Amino acid sequence: MTDIFSPQFLSLGGFFLLIVALVSYHIAKRFHHEKRPIDRPPLPPGPKPWPLVGSLFTLLRNKPAFKWIHSLMHDMDIEIMCLRFWSVHVITVTSPKIAREFLKKQDEVFMSRPFCMSAFVTSGGYLTAALSPLGDQSKKMRRILASDILSPSRHRWLHAKRIEEADHLIRYVFSQCGWSGGVVNVRVAAQHFCGNVIRKMVFGKRFFGKGAEDGGPGPEEIEQVAALFTTLSTTHAFCISDYVPWLRNVSINVNKHFPLLVRIPFFGRIFDPDHHGKIIMTANAIIRKLQDPEVDERIHQWANGTRTQEEDLLDVLIGLKDEAGIPLLSSDEIKSQIMELMLATIDNPSNATEWAIAEMINQPQMLSRAWDELDRVVGRDRFVQEDDLPKLNYVKACAKEAFRLHPVAPFNVTRVSLKDTQVCGYFITKGSHLLVSRLGLGRNPEVWEDPLRFDPERHLVEGQDVFLTDHELRLLSFSTGRRGCPGVLLGSTLTTMLLARMLQAFTWEVPPTKECISLSESERDLLMAKPLLAAARPRLAEHLYYRLE
Repeated sequence: MTDIFSPQFLSLGGFFLLIVALVSYHIAKRFHHEKRPIDRPPLPPGPKPWPLVGSLFTLLRNKPAFKWIHSLMHDMDIEIMCLRFWSVHVITVTSPKIAREFLKKQDEVFMSRPFCMSAFVTSGGYLTAALSPLGDQSKKMRRILASDILSPSRHRWLHAKRIEEADHLIRYVFSQCGWSGGVVNVRVAAQHFCGNVIRKMVFGKRFFGKGAEDGGPGPEEIEQVAALFTTLSTTHAFCISDYVPWLRNVSINVNKHFPLLVRIPFFGRIFDPDHHGKIIMTANAIIRKLQDPEVDERIHQWANGTRTQEEDLLDVLIGLKDEAGIPLLSSDEIKSQIMELMLATIDNPSNATEWAIAEMINQPQMLSRAWDELDRVVGRDRFVQEDDLPKLNYVKACAKEAFRLHPVAPFNVTRVSLKDTQVCGYFITKGSHLLVSRLGLGRNPEVWEDPLRFDPERHLVEGQDVFLTDHELRLLSFSTGRRGCPGVLLGSTLTTMLLARMLQAFTWEVPPTKECISLSESERDLLMAKPLLAAARPRLAEHLYYRLE
């Protein structure tokens, strides 16, 4: 029960008084007088909501929300739960069987996305493929991604750019450890490899500025990557305004046009109670100040004839034409879709690689097995290439196990029910938000034996290749279904190449000052609590590293 005299409650009193004052009669009637028809199934189980506001009070008192939600489901011993935030039902699922009912059998019912502040800001007003609610715009952008940006043929076209960045990854890590070995920040190497790859594929350049002298990220890239991860952590992150439509619009406008107003405590609590608006708009401004000028300059180059050949994805996006020869995309659409491509590329591969190496250092026999496989498949006289990846089953199993046990986000991207429906004997109302738990699926004890143990061998089946996806939804590496991730090929390639190159080119050990690698999760998210610092040493012939200089 919420303590109504707690300081946190009183500090938000003005905000909730305003909410209550603006509640219309029909909403009050809906939640106080509406009765469930006799022949209609019940909603999924969940905590009893407060009148009118539902569980918004409790949401504010329990941060991060994902830990509270999973704790509730564990305590109630349920695998599907219904929470009500204001007038929105939020359905959370931790069972693969139930997840398949939603994302496979009724996938077309749950094809849309919610209208929310973070998605609106990040997508430039719902101009993109992944974050936009179902409609002509999202369908248009998904077609473009599937046919022109993330298709297998385009993937092959960009092969040289990815390999260039894979070579640069080794060059950078080598600069950190040298021949005698040294401590390397694996998180920095992994995150900026992913950032370098997508920048090279989109803009044709590794750095916005000059980069660091050691080949690492410069201040511009450090700023961009930090802002991208801030955006990712804030998007669909249980912001109060995501469930109170009028507050969403007010929060966006006040943060954009009257930023000083939200800094005043009382008004800040009213217009941006959990500061999501300020956070997401600040992060987006940082990213766009670096990326948008690149788009404007490139459009100008094509217009004045100084650029005539397609060399990267930005050229492709600019060059798309309709049947009448008119540009298919506006500059705002291009800028927003590039933002989404950046967000979709940078987090999953880097997080999985950092966790996998950390787990493997603590279990050296796994490193030995991975090195044996790499030496057998690739040898020690050249670096791993993309053609080798399908044969590296154990390396892929390590990456897949990291996806299972250490997902980068607690839930899949939110989906919205397009109509009333029934799932597993429960009534799901139109407009319900569906959250499939990556944690719940990957750590489900009914599915996985000893689920908290890192064990790549659980993914190895004699005579079968390992894929990073799981069509039975026992884990979620990439989203699935009609609103699934169109970049599975790119994401799988980046993840496997990043881990394979890091393992093949260097040995990895616990730093001299530590006894083992701490596998603690961050208090606020699922990243490692502290960046992985590991002792690295080159393990291949000297001439291979010199060749990269």
